[in-house]
Amino acid sequence: MAENETSDQAEAMARAEQRHNEDRVLDSGALRALAHPLRVKIYDILSQYGPQTASSLAERLGESSGATSYHLRALAKHDLIQEAADRGTGRERWWERPIGGVSFASPDAMTTPAGRAATQVVMTEFLRNRNDQLLEFVNRGIGGEDAMWQEGTLISTATARLTPEQSKELALKIMALIDEAVDNYRNQSGENVRPVTIRADLFPLPEIGGQS
Repeated sequence: MAENETSDQAEAMARAEQRHNEDRVLDSGALRALAHPLRVKIYDILSQYGPQTASSLAERLGESSGATSYHLRALAKHDLIQEAADRGTGRERWWERPIGGVSFASPDAMTTPAGRAATQVVMTEFLRNRNDQLLEFVNRGIGGEDAMWQEGTLISTATARLTPEQSKELALKIMALIDEAVDNYRNQSGENVRPVTIRADLFPLPEIGGQS
């Protein structure tokens, strides 16, 4: 039984590695197109909540539909988003984020100051949005978020001393679990179903004097 579990886990890790090796690496042009706080928010909403219109985004973000429409077209120009083929009418266009992973770690972008600046803006805004969402959830919990959702939440940090190889192995195990959940429940609907954001932060800390 243990051997089967180990084999299954190894296969899941291999699939995760192959899958994320195929993630789209954004080039300098796409990163520059995304490097705007409002565009990052729009991209994030489409990722988390599914297809939206310029009007629904404007209402959610407190912007005009003209502004959100402009930013949607800029994102679409670099294939960061696309029209939802099965939605909309001649009067209203629905937009969605294509399925698949995206990487901001672009070697191409890192070769120029403009590319590095765009990458920094995108990463900063994404992390700011995620941190804001985390703090809002914590505050809702204090104020009375449903107890069932609180029980189904994990907010945890831990520290281990790893080699780069061990860190990669752990990262693949985590990615395999996340991929399985996303594949199984990406389009789930029904009673008590809500979008759930899944974060996994794994990175080395700088060493302190006296440690090796």
